[in-house]
Amino acid sequence: MNRQNTAPALVVRVDRARCVGTGLCAGAAPADLALGEDGRARALRPATTDREGVTEAAELCPVEALAVHRVDTGEQIAPAW
Repeated sequence: MNRQNTAPALVVRVDRARCVGTGLCAGAAPADLALGEDGRARALRPATTDREGVTEAAELCPVEALAVHRVDTGEQIAPAW
């Protein structure tokens, strides 16, 4: 069984006012995050199951501009404080 198909859906929330555009997030999760024309991060899709990629992206952000939440419960899973 493909584990990714059974993983809970996640949403990545980007605080664009806080983002400083390092691009670390886009490098960690290129299918889910990119830098927009203004140089700030933006989510590429409304939800994902790539927990590893988006969690790493949130943990790498030096200004904590990303937050990853489970769609079904709203629980924040990254960054871990």
